[in-house]
Amino acid sequence: MAISPSSSDFPLASINNNFTFNPAKTSPFYLSLSHLSSSPSRLFILNSSSSSYPPPILEDGSTNYQDFQDSSVPESENLNVLICNFFKDSNTEEMGHGCYLRARRTQDFVPERSTLHHLIRYSMRSENWNLIWSISEDIRKFNVYPDASYCCRVISSCIRARRFKLANNLLHVFKFEKEVAGLTFNSAMKTYNKLHMYSSTVTVFEIMKSSGVELDAESYSHTMEAHLKMGKNETAVLLFQELQSSGVESTSFCTQIYRILCESLGKLGRAVEALEFFREMTGKGFPEDPSFYSSLISSFVSIKDVKSAEELLEEARDKKMLRDPSVFLKLVLMYIDLRSLEKTLDIVSYMKGMNIRVSDCIFCAIVNGFSKQKGASSASKVYEDLVSEGCVPGQVTYASVLNVYSRTGLYKKAEEIFWEMENNGFDRCVVAYSSMIAMYGKTNRIRDAMRLVAKMKEKGVEPNVWIYNSLLDMHGKVLNLRQVEKIWKEMKRRKVSPDKVSYTSVISAYSKAREFETCINYYHEYRLNGGGIDRVMAGIMVGVYSKVNRVDELVKLLQDMKTEGTRLDSRLYRSSLNALRDAGVQIQPTWLEESLDRL
Repeated sequence: MAISPSSSDFPLASINNNFTFNPAKTSPFYLSLSHLSSSPSRLFILNSSSSSYPPPILEDGSTNYQDFQDSSVPESENLNVLICNFFKDSNTEEMGHGCYLRARRTQDFVPERSTLHHLIRYSMRSENWNLIWSISEDIRKFNVYPDASYCCRVISSCIRARRFKLANNLLHVFKFEKEVAGLTFNSAMKTYNKLHMYSSTVTVFEIMKSSGVELDAESYSHTMEAHLKMGKNETAVLLFQELQSSGVESTSFCTQIYRILCESLGKLGRAVEALEFFREMTGKGFPEDPSFYSSLISSFVSIKDVKSAEELLEEARDKKMLRDPSVFLKLVLMYIDLRSLEKTLDIVSYMKGMNIRVSDCIFCAIVNGFSKQKGASSASKVYEDLVSEGCVPGQVTYASVLNVYSRTGLYKKAEEIFWEMENNGFDRCVVAYSSMIAMYGKTNRIRDAMRLVAKMKEKGVEPNVWIYNSLLDMHGKVLNLRQVEKIWKEMKRRKVSPDKVSYTSVISAYSKAREFETCINYYHEYRLNGGGIDRVMAGIMVGVYSKVNRVDELVKLLQDMKTEGTRLDSRLYRSSLNALRDAGVQIQPTWLEESLDRL
């Protein structure tokens, strides 16, 4: 005979305490769990004379899951077993969740650690943050804590999901359990650092200290890293001193702590101290890695200690401990700054010997260094030598050497570099286009320049103000005012703001065409936009005002030049003086004489 589970004759609590519930297996004690959450069903317990297993539970389609919830509840231990078994099958996890919520309202129920583990896994997988908050309150209430691994996982998951209030609440719960507190706080700080939330890492560290949670080397490591990333290098050094005085046991994190210390000291300009601590670390037997040499060499480079930097470079080469291209770039820039250009080539040889690729930035820095200090011819020779040695130029180097060839008049080589650059996939470099168009302007190849502008537009490269300036200049020189006006309107349409060179080219073009009123209009626009007066602009406008007999505006121009500190050279002085004399001005202002630059 079937009876209801709510019947006092056969309560649910009377089920054998020794069974292992597995809904995935077929057994006499079988519960159709997959139907409980999706279709109405009624549970019936049948009497059985068998002593080997409890009576089976059959289903009947007349009652829903609420009947099960309203039934009497097994003991706390059996409820934990029941809840855990529900969570073992993904089809019945929701039932396990519901069963837990009902069980926690009973007076004698205390969740076991395994129950919390299942709940944490379920809540993280379903991103049920409300359930995690409820679990944290139950941990506080029942004083039952999950394993440390689960605590760390739930904390890091909350932080990654940006549930910072929930993470903070969990930390305040876990801090009372010594077994998990330290590991959980360390996990929180590590996750905050990964998210670049360094101030939150420092806050967690302060909570650890104020709550009496035991600090270890990992705690100091994460906090020192946070201060380093925030630029608080002095605080990172003070934390290391605090760690040393605390007597915390050395762990694998000590290597990372020394690395952060050396980097902090290097950024403070205390490279010698950083090297001393590095020697101390190796003396204690802690392993070294390439990051130490990168940091130390960079520290000595920053204070221009060439000898120490070179000694560490040799030491790193012997140990094969240096492969960071940024360090080699710093060394190259140091030698360029110290005018030791030949040593930059030694760095290239070092990198080739270590089978390290010479980066585009390093290649470009060397070419530019030779160009500035020894001239464009030396730069072009160095470029060709490095290419012959197997160095591969990139977009930045191509653009630099193209400019070098253009300045030295090697226009054919410049074109060859440009086509090579395009063939290697660097066909969207606006700097290279600018250099080529300027070169075509110098050689009066206006049609080639316009074709190149059209080509770059087809590729989706937007012309910049340098390109427009070159176009204005080349068309202005041949007095193609129609094209000058067209280019100017295109600049306005594309919202490219004209600069001083733009206005100078346009005003000069109209001045040569003797359209003086247009010159004056452009000049007024230039001044309204905040443009300053240099000698080139002053020379053009002095001539314009002289030719149209605008004495008042000429005097205003000279006054503005004096105010802005632009001195007159002899040519401007004579032009201005002649214009004033022709206008009948007999009194020569003293400031006009004082502004004459007697070279």
